[in-house]
Amino acid sequence: MHNKKDYRLIYMGTPEISAMTFESLIKSGWNFVALISQTDKEVGRKHQLVDTPTKVIAKKYQIPIYQPKKIREEYEFVKDLKPDLILTFAYGQIIPQGLLDIPKYGCLNLHGSLLPKYRGAAPIQRAIINGEKETGITLMEMIDKMDAGRMYATHKVKIDESDNYTSLSNKLAKAASEIVDNYLLKYLNGDLLGKTQDEKQVTFANKITSEEEHLNINLRAIEQINYIRALANTPGAYLYIGNEKIKIYDAKVYDDTNKYQLGEIVLIDKRLFYQAKDGLIELISIQPQGKNKMFVRDYLNGHQDIVGQILK
Repeated sequence: MHNKKDYRLIYMGTPEISAMTFESLIKSGWNFVALISQTDKEVGRKHQLVDTPTKVIAKKYQIPIYQPKKIREEYEFVKDLKPDLILTFAYGQIIPQGLLDIPKYGCLNLHGSLLPKYRGAAPIQRAIINGEKETGITLMEMIDKMDAGRMYATHKVKIDESDNYTSLSNKLAKAASEIVDNYLLKYLNGDLLGKTQDEKQVTFANKITSEEEHLNINLRAIEQINYIRALANTPGAYLYIGNEKIKIYDAKVYDDTNKYQLGEIVLIDKRLFYQAKDGLIELISIQPQGKNKMFVRDYLNGHQDIVGQILK
């Protein structure tokens, strides 16, 4: 029976959710010989290169970092690292069969849904958009078909009404590290049998398009709220007042009033609402174009003129 330190693992992941899990697993005693992350991104008006979140963690713990632009074409270096296993969580590129074949014990992926539901790029956002009450993490075999490999373990996570993409990601990052701690040694010791996915149950979670960030004012109030939650705190859903973009980070269904024009902004008891087709939506936290994110009560101090305008 081996323990955590006996295995040479490579971690593949890029965004914040993956970085949180990566750090938790390092602290838990797993032996990571390398991180493979997407390339760094330019941020802001000055186009400053910023380390990916997982790279920040790898630097902190002095773990070697590799950032191939196209993993399909640049993976020969992995052979020299002699990995026993590659563990992936939100890496962001399709991994070629040649790379999957390198580690002695194969490649496992942490996927942010209860497979076979929500295969694809945006399982967390799509679960919120669809009003799901639970989701989870699946520890699964990586094959050359997207999220289609055998499942080794699942960890369910409740979706609260107050959850948005950011808070649910935090819960799932914790669940991901727990599932690895509870099951990876069993897998490596050959004590975990995989379960084939039921292809009849498969659904897909397509990437959120930039068009979807513009809220559809014609959706029912609860559907609009679900979109707002799914896109908060990043990138943020928005509506327009005239040509000005207003991002909405927090809002809730207020009641089923339907006496104003669709999209009309209404002030009731010093609180701001807008009319959906089946009720009023209360605005709680917004970001007017060119300004910082703020609570609506603070915004109202200097912007009473917004009342009566139409959101589109």
